[in-house]
Amino acid sequence: MTKEEKAVVIEDLTKQLAESSIIYLADISGLNAQVTSDLRRACFKSNIKLSVVKNTLLAKAMDAAEKDFGELPEVLKGNTSLMFSETGNGPAKVIKNFRKKSEKPLLKGAFIEEAIYVGDDKLDTLVSIKSKEEMIGEIIGLLQSPAKNVISGLKSGGGKLAGIIKTLSER
Repeated sequence: MTKEEKAVVIEDLTKQLAESSIIYLADISGLNAQVTSDLRRACFKSNIKLSVVKNTLLAKAMDAAEKDFGELPEVLKGNTSLMFSETGNGPAKVIKNFRKKSEKPLLKGAFIEEAIYVGDDKLDTLVSIKSKEEMIGEIIGLLQSPAKNVISGLKSGGGKLAGIIKTLSER
């Protein structure tokens, strides 16, 4: 790879890092072509962009990006794959589901909305992160709950009151 080609790759990576708020670093080394293809297919279905990058180029792109990646450049050893997603827990779910069939991919680290997670032991934490849509759904459900209770109480109470009045008027 020539210097010009490396500069173009670094520039592209820097742009992707700057535009993405959810970035996962994973190790997929040792996977054969079929398993790697299955992983790529699973990522595509979950709207996750997966790409394998050179560590030195990624480190330079991280330096050039205007974000603080904290300890993430330190995990750039061995084979590194980048996963870009729109949902915070999407790549973690794909990794966890894929691990049912294979021992890889291993999570090296993640950058999610300014928060940094380093190490494969953080995978369960990342899976449990709720997406924006899930949080909005929970909040709407919580807000609707008291109103539904009041309405059902009024409906049932009105029926009881009308029954009592009817019984009293008949006597």
